[in-house]
Amino acid sequence: MQGLESANAGLAHDQFEIPKAAQPVPKWVPAMTMEGRTSPDGRDANPWKMARRQLSESVDRTSLPDELHARLAICKRELTVKFPARLGDGSVRSFTGFRVQRSISRGPAKGGLRYAPAVSIDEVRARAMWMSWKCALVGLPFGGAKGGVVCDPRTLTLSESERLNRRFATPLSPILGTEIDIPAPDLGTGPQAKAWFMDTLSMHLGHADPGLVTGKPISSGGPEGRAEATGGGIPYCTGWACERLNIPLGTTHVGVQGFANVGASTAKLVAAPGAVSVAVSDIDGGVSNCDQIDINALSDHVRHHGTVGGFPGARAIGTREILHLPCDLLFPAAVEAQITASNARDISSLVIIEGANGPTIPDADHILRERGITVVPDILCSNAGVIVSDSDWVEGSQRFLWSADQVRQQPRQVTSVGFAKMWDHSLEMRTTLREGALDMAIKRVADALAIRGPYP
Repeated sequence: MQGLESANAGLAHDQFEIPKAAQPVPKWVPAMTMEGRTSPDGRDANPWKMARRQLSESVDRTSLPDELHARLAICKRELTVKFPARLGDGSVRSFTGFRVQRSISRGPAKGGLRYAPAVSIDEVRARAMWMSWKCALVGLPFGGAKGGVVCDPRTLTLSESERLNRRFATPLSPILGTEIDIPAPDLGTGPQAKAWFMDTLSMHLGHADPGLVTGKPISSGGPEGRAEATGGGIPYCTGWACERLNIPLGTTHVGVQGFANVGASTAKLVAAPGAVSVAVSDIDGGVSNCDQIDINALSDHVRHHGTVGGFPGARAIGTREILHLPCDLLFPAAVEAQITASNARDISSLVIIEGANGPTIPDADHILRERGITVVPDILCSNAGVIVSDSDWVEGSQRFLWSADQVRQQPRQVTSVGFAKMWDHSLEMRTTLREGALDMAIKRVADALAIRGPYP
């Protein structure tokens, strides 16, 4: 039972970052359709299909009525926009953007905006669904939403990025609002981008409204302490899982796939209690050292070179090779569909702590369970960002001032309750942690739908 039998009972910046060694790729990259996307073993890894399968399996376990299943399976609103933006050379290019609002039965929609070449409507649908479960699992008063733009932000100058963000905010403005839908940063964006977004939306209103977005800089109304708090949920979940599984965290070897906001923060925070990072990878490759990788030195290397590749004193490895290396704790913190049916049997870690959204496909989940590998699921581990966003939203919409210490403590306080309930529920129902977390979250959203009823 996913290892439970052995139990005892993002890095944020105020400026838009452009890696110094960014690869020269076209500024306009056509969308990579998710309809035909496959995982490395050739099996379908469409995130929307993954999310719907998880929902269907949860409905079967919890015996939810067909009517509620049908309502849970659809999105409230999907918007696809085509918008022009002027580049630095004076040319004008058209970009494609998406915003999906999953559910508002528990509160306004909430979710980030991702800028990447492979952004698609199916990816956004899936992430919006997962965001709904994330918020419900820990009791946050939000529904799920997600969005994105098909582009490579690494190739955009600061001024090009500003124009793209402001042009994207404009067609989204009719469906966004402090009590309607609140965007946040995601892959390829940061606090500076949210400041542009907030300013553009505020211009349409005729007055400044810092509650329109979260993840903005402190100077634009963002809460102090957010940068340190955003990656906090994963180390906390790691410590609690190791405690329950009798794994001494201070002697563990760690592998981290993904060294952007979440991965870099995770690697630094888990090193504090003594865990040793032996392998780290990013989008361009990875590095390994069986003795130890100095995470602070690696972070400096990435700031100067834009990638972990070439880090002195480490062996070069592939991005997915890290999944097979011997380690006690594995943190997939990159993109979805990395752990598949073909590589799940080769994973040697004792515990997988998911920092990315949807890094494990459902077929792999079943294999990991058979092998006794505990998976601490993404909808809890990666929740710190939206927990801090709640503080950000309250501060912006109600002009309520949080202290930096209060903001830093929020992820621990909120996640600890969710973790304990998830763990106990999974033990009681004899499910994996992911199944237990999904069942709890989906039931809460279903209850909200049922009690409110259809209108009219």
